[in-house]
Amino acid sequence: MLKIFLRWLLILLYKVEVTGLDNYTKAGKRVLIITNHTSFLDPLLLGVFLPDDITFAINTQVSQRWWLKPFLRLSKVFPMDPTHPLSLKDLIHYLENDTKTVIFPEGRITVTGSLMKIYDGTGMVADKSNATILPVRISGAQYTHFSKLHRIVRLRLFPKITIQILPPTHISAPKNLRGKVRRTYCGHLLADIMTNMMFATATYRQTIFASLLEARKVHGGQHKIAEDLDRSLLSYDDLITRSIAIGHALKNITATGANVGVFLPNSSKTLMTVLGLQLHGRVPAMLNYSMGSEGMPSACKIAQVNTVLTSRRFIELGNFSEEADRLSKQCTLVYLEDLAKNIGALDKLSALIKSRTTAFWYKDKQFNPDSPAVVLFTSGSEGTPKGVVLSHANIIGNLKQLEACISFNAKDIVLNFLPMFHSFGFTVGTVLPIISGMKTFFYPTPLHYSVIPEIAYEIHATIMFGTNTFFAAYAKQAHPYDFYNMRYVVAGAEKLQENTRKIWAEKFGIRILEGYGASETSPIISVNTPVYYKSGTVGRFMPFIEHKLEPVPGIDDAGQLHVKGPNIMLGYLLADNPGKLVPPESVYGKSWYDTGDIVNVDDDGFISIRGRSKRFAKIGGEMISLTVVEQLAINAWPLSHHAAISLPDAKKGEQIILVTTQKQATINDLLAVSPGITNISLPKKILIVDEIPVMATGKVNYPAVTALVTGK
Repeated sequence: MLKIFLRWLLILLYKVEVTGLDNYTKAGKRVLIITNHTSFLDPLLLGVFLPDDITFAINTQVSQRWWLKPFLRLSKVFPMDPTHPLSLKDLIHYLENDTKTVIFPEGRITVTGSLMKIYDGTGMVADKSNATILPVRISGAQYTHFSKLHRIVRLRLFPKITIQILPPTHISAPKNLRGKVRRTYCGHLLADIMTNMMFATATYRQTIFASLLEARKVHGGQHKIAEDLDRSLLSYDDLITRSIAIGHALKNITATGANVGVFLPNSSKTLMTVLGLQLHGRVPAMLNYSMGSEGMPSACKIAQVNTVLTSRRFIELGNFSEEADRLSKQCTLVYLEDLAKNIGALDKLSALIKSRTTAFWYKDKQFNPDSPAVVLFTSGSEGTPKGVVLSHANIIGNLKQLEACISFNAKDIVLNFLPMFHSFGFTVGTVLPIISGMKTFFYPTPLHYSVIPEIAYEIHATIMFGTNTFFAAYAKQAHPYDFYNMRYVVAGAEKLQENTRKIWAEKFGIRILEGYGASETSPIISVNTPVYYKSGTVGRFMPFIEHKLEPVPGIDDAGQLHVKGPNIMLGYLLADNPGKLVPPESVYGKSWYDTGDIVNVDDDGFISIRGRSKRFAKIGGEMISLTVVEQLAINAWPLSHHAAISLPDAKKGEQIILVTTQKQATINDLLAVSPGITNISLPKKILIVDEIPVMATGKVNYPAVTALVTGK
């Protein structure tokens, strides 16, 4: 009777919803129920809403708390210490009696809102007992006053709580593993199950605007979310209201489903413009203004862009008059200054009312999460630029994958200097903060190497996303205390060099987390995390990403990476057939994306990139990585810039040319710091230049390097 009463009371107070009870039935008799630990309410919730008489394996100290004892009497309790071997053995023997036992693998209530460290002992218990594992996700209780997130998230009296029961699974370790190695292996498997559970139960099949509204509901309408150089600090209510107003104005001058060019800098206004377009089914096509006066018109042609949104102030300050003139001959330029004049008092009042009544008129079911959310253009580092079309579900899914691995909270402040026309800057630098409750400070360029460290210090930034090129430059200019408040510094888009990693560790005491991805994957494929980190790698795959390694002749310990998952793009827009979407496909079938990268995946799942398939030279039948040649140059001359390319060779098929800014560089210098290196791995020629051509993201512009060498 008490159990029935508590069930109805909890439903009344927290609108508790339980899904997946059929999975509970399928699990069988000997079941280890693993769940995330959100609050002190968790044992009560599971004890009341899970069927049968279940046992709780709870930390001995927690089970002795007076206020918890009355509730624990509703179920059997198995006091244990997850770090004590004898305690774990007792639990294994207990499970062998065919019981259903709940355990919290984190061993403590979360203080981040995300998963904490997963103890290996729970994995060992599942392995030794041959118990079925039943993952259960508790969500919503972290927002109650029974959680440990005081002053981190906005706590509420009666938030909605959900209990999601996932399909049962098992842990199976190879028979040859023994002792501590087997325990660690099983612990990793269990951690992966928990991480996958967090993603599988996340809501990602929705639009970006729906995710924004959901974030406002969690963090509150007055929670500050965005700021730029204008120093106008915007709350969720401000951002949503202004996005609605801009969206209504843009609706009248654009067509539903149209790709609309966005030629604007990193700023809050650009964010509102993007959201306003998406709100009415228009697709922002983010123009890469580093392409020059010829590149942007080509991009507009590929995506069939007829209208481009820009700003007179931006064009003036950025010296983009030539680009604007060239674009105006092909597209209609709409200036935000003119658009603002057409938004009257009634429009603003209407937007204000709509922003407060979204529950009545914005029905996410009316908006297809698989519809295009943005068009980004590849940098063209290896050929003609392409339009990459990402859906709402691609972007939100990729961010939920990331949130399943790394904890973000409403106290975090992101310094975003990466351009929005780059997938890293758009998805991770812009969309991630607004759907996670983090405040973003938009800075218009990453190239102000002495200013950005000062900005980070001034705004108390806790998170930065960037590239090796930029982080190396900031390290030279910054004061050792400028990044005092940083929790995460994440590098992507290009290889993180060892000297960059080292100077950040020594000068700032910060471990840079290196990741890997592509515009086509929204962009994250993998990333090192505070829990799973291996120097020299780009981390482990995001949850729910499948991968295959295609064999490459001449390379034994690596293969060409193909991936598939919820974050893979809708498709390409190509120059030979403008406006027509070409879905991804590889040798492994439809929806697979060929990254073109040669990688190694070790036994722990960490990825090491050997280089791009197109960046290998075949010399005398041997495959030589141009990336390795560049690394040799970095080892010899760490303060200079280098780029290796291959050109045809009549005798050996191809030859390697090293382009460097190191004065008086010689091949003998390379040999001196690379003992044991074979002659075939050395460049045939060295070309000394004043500057290596790079793109806006800091990546080397290899077509320009080739043109520099060949004179074409």
